Amino acid sequence: MAETLKQKRARARKIIPILQQTYPDAKCSLRFGNALELLVATILSAQCTDVRVNKITEQLFREYVSAADYARAELAELEERVRSAGFYKHKAKNIKHCCEKLVTQFQGRVPATLKELTLLDGVGRKTANVVLGNAFGVPSMVVDTHVGRISQRLGLTTESDPVKIEFALMELIPREHWVQYSHELICLGRDICKARRPQHRLCPLRSLCPTGSAELKKAPAGD
Repeated sequence: MAETLKQKRARARKIIPILQQTYPDAKCSLRFGNALELLVATILSAQCTDVRVNKITEQLFREYVSAADYARAELAELEERVRSAGFYKHKAKNIKHCCEKLVTQFQGRVPATLKELTLLDGVGRKTANVVLGNAFGVPSMVVDTHVGRISQRLGLTTESDPVKIEFALMELIPREHWVQYSHELICLGRDICKARRPQHRLCPLRSLCPTGSAELKKAPAGD
């Protein structure tokens, strides 16, 4: 029998305290001191590890302090600064144009609404939600590859589109837990529920996960 929305919501809410206990210190792994730094770091993090981004921004944030600094920068110079992030030409262009809009439309400040953030170059819902939740404390559900994959394995959604997954999770998880829930799922995805060879026996959510339960039933006892 298919799980009702009420049943799914109840199961999703049982997941919350387990994740909180497992990852009490879960937080954004990008290093930043303000909303602009987080915005730039998040743009750089697309298809790049947070570890690599943090190495790049350690020097970048010393040289570019304000949105105007990025807006005035020579594109070739900015490209060189972010080269090791991959897709550096595209990312440098987005950062420069994004900051030009911050200067001309937002007095150099990073806006604190989803609608305004997604007007900026290189900023989709995921990037906007990262900034809203971590720089401004606005409840937001970040759906990266880890959150999407684990949500599907947990049977919380059958969607593959990140935006649809975001809305599905917002319907199941209380608003006050959105930001931390995303961080905790990302930690779980990096540690245990990996894309390849997830470690079902080590997963703290195995009793609530239909995928993990099914795999454990099929596996020999010693596996």
